Amino acid sequence: MFPRRLYRTAHWLRWAAACICLVLAVVPLVPVRAESGAAKVITLNGQVSVLRDDSPWVLSVGDSIQPRQIVITGPDGYAVFQVSDGSTFEVFPNARVVFRENPGSWKDLLDILLGRVKVHIQKLGGQPNYNRVRTPTAVISVRGTIFDVAIEDEDDTTLVSVEEGQVGVQHLLKPGPERILNQGESIRVYRDQPLAAAPVDKNGAIRALLQRAEQVLYEIVYRTPMPGSVPGNGCPIPSACTPDKKNPPPPPTVPPPPAPAPPH
Repeated sequence: MFPRRLYRTAHWLRWAAACICLVLAVVPLVPVRAESGAAKVITLNGQVSVLRDDSPWVLSVGDSIQPRQIVITGPDGYAVFQVSDGSTFEVFPNARVVFRENPGSWKDLLDILLGRVKVHIQKLGGQPNYNRVRTPTAVISVRGTIFDVAIEDEDDTTLVSVEEGQVGVQHLLKPGPERILNQGESIRVYRDQPLAAAPVDKNGAIRALLQRAEQVLYEIVYRTPMPGSVPGNGCPIPSACTPDKKNPPPPPTVPPPPAPAPPH
């Protein structure tokens, strides 16, 4: 009986030691996981701030934002944020964006309340990297791609345009089948119109307009010396380094000829 009791005691001690090792292994990972939920500012220009306790705090290159914080850009504001998996999102002027509104689900990346955002989702080891972006009227599901989302008016009309890869779009207010957008395609989601009735722009006209607008902004940003970027050197914006091969930027606009004089 005595040896059996020693055996049971030794077995219990081994089990307790294993539990302690497991706790020690897990505890250090908690702050790392919490920290990796943040997004870091890697490029910034103009007025960009984050709401903390309902007060705007000015952001600078190297600062981080935390889940559920709201990013606000002014008329000249522009910033690029990077998350732990290397994915980035660009926030354009006059925008209001919530970062990870639902901290319980890391797939919910952004809630766009106002303005335009460009998202570049990195694949994980060549595998899909599932993320979602929401607006007041749409849910955009992505696996690893580059796309734009813009809220165009007071009715929260949402424009979704794919630069590379593929995204799924659903109407947030009118349930229905998901619409799949491929490279170069765009769609508008209207508050009172089912998504099935919305036409898809497949000729790249909307993408060309978006590219033209962002090219003008990039030229302003990278010709102006600022922390985190060197004009004419490097390329901290992934989308600026990866031109759309299917829909290249349009040539400079040529002024139209003058109208003919009216007949006498």
